[in-house]
Formats: sequence, C-alpha cells, structure tokens
Amino acid sequence: MTTETTTVTVATAHPLTISIIRRRVSRIIVALLVYIGGLVMLVPFLWMLGTSLKSEGNVFLYPPQLLPWPIHFENYPAALTSLPFWRFYVNSGIVTISGTVGQLLSASLVGYGFARLRARGRNLLFLLLISTMLLPEQVLIIPQFIIYRTFGLVNTWVPLIAPSWLGVYAFYVFLCRQFFLTLPSDMDDAAKVDGASYFTIYREIILPLSKPVLASVGVFSFLFRWNDFFNPVIYLTTTDRFTMPLGLSLFQDYDGTQWPWLMAASVVALLPCLIVFFAAQRLFVRGIATTGLKG
Repeated sequence: MTTETTTVTVATAHPLTISIIRRRVSRIIVALLVYIGGLVMLVPFLWMLGTSLKSEGNVFLYPPQLLPWPIHFENYPAALTSLPFWRFYVNSGIVTISGTVGQLLSASLVGYGFARLRARGRNLLFLLLISTMLLPEQVLIIPQFIIYRTFGLVNTWVPLIAPSWLGVYAFYVFLCRQFFLTLPSDMDDAAKVDGASYFTIYREIILPLSKPVLASVGVFSFLFRWNDFFNPVIYLTTTDRFTMPLGLSLFQDYDGTQWPWLMAASVVALLPCLIVFFAAQRLFVRGIATTGLKG
C-alpha cells in the first residue's frame, strides 16, 4: 500500500517538476540573451571611453588596443578648453530644457483633447495628425526655413524651441492620448458634477496620474533635442549659438580629427542623457508598457 501511494505521488508530481525545470531554464536563457545584448550595446560606449584616454598614435593601432595604456587623462581638460565647450553645453541646455517643457505641456494638452473631449470629427483630426508622421522632417525644412527667415528668426533658438510648444510632434501626442484612454472616465464625470472645468480636470486629475507617460515623453524629447544635429546646422550660423552636436563637429577639420579630444568631449556631452534616463528609468519603462492598451 505504501509503495503504490509513493508511486502515484511521484507520477503525479513528475509533470509539475518538468514544468518548473523548463520555466527556470527558459528564464536563464532569456537572462543570458539580455546580458549578451546589453554587453553588445555597451561596446560603442566602452570604445569611446577607451579612445578618450588614448594618445593620438594609439587610436588606429592594429590589432586594436582594447585597454588604453598609458592612460592620458589630460585629453579631457585639453578637449574642454580647446573650444568654447561650456558655451555649447549651456546652449544645448537652454534649447533642450525649453523644448522639453514645451513638449510636455503641448503633447499632454493636445492628447487630453483627443482622448477626453467628445467632438465631431475628433477621430478624423487625430488620423490627420498621425499621418504627419509619414512625412520626413527633411521634406518640410525648406518651407519652414523660409517662414523663419521671413520673420528674421534664423540664427536664433526660436526655430529649435517654438515647434515643441505647438504640439506638432504627433508621436508624443499619440503616446499621451493612448495613455489617457487607459484612465477611467468616471473620474472626469465625478469632477464635472462638482463643477470642474475641462482644464481643471486636466490639471488636477489627468496630469498627476500621468507621470509614466510624461516621463516617457520627457526622456524621448530630451534625448532628441540634446542630440539633434540636423535642425541646428540649418538655422544656426554663428559659433556662440552652437549647440553641443555642432560644437563636437568642430573637432573635425581639414587637417584631421583629434579623435581622443573628440571622444573625451563626447563622453562629457553624454552625461546629461545618462542622468536623465536613469533618473526616469522606472517611470519611463512603465509608461511605455502601459501606452497603447486601449484606443
């Protein structure tokens, strides 16, 4: 009797044990793939960091020198003082922060209108807005440049900042609209009964609940504007107004490129992006995961 009971118990537990083993093996495989992918993504950054500490003659050695030796820390002060680097830093900070704040306000407000306001033709207007994502930015640059030149705004930061305040970037509006659709509308109805206006609902209810999507829009917008080279090279003409990408391009000239200095400056230029991403990482991932669940 005892032997039969033990046999039945083992037979019953056997499939469950196999399932647990398979689950653990699959998790290990996924974790290994993630770690390998992470290491592959880190290779360009590690190469940039290593190059910034090499001498000019060791940059193009063959076989490549993986670890810099001797280490030249003097590349950093030399790179940061050879050009008005901190001026570029401040310029990029002004353009990026102003543009990101405007993007957060405009995208959330327009997205709130598409998600919460019931109006005839709302879906058609949203479709037209989304269709603008099919147009490459380069197609629109000529008429935009003519408009800014007509108003005397070339070689100013207005062309780099103003579009962010007008809600013209459909991708960010799409993210906000999709997230707002996941929020229950009962809160809006209760607020309306209490006499709240649409703007009060947007400010007091929607925005406090929208930190994940706002973090996602903020990170995307910050990274785009900090690293944007195309628009500044079109509209800015004097060095004192250059942003960081244009400043880094000055390390390349006809006499050759100072690669250790360029990489050192690039490492310093990368720091704000890393700080912003890691500071908003949890909300950023949550915002991306919850966007698009409804609509």
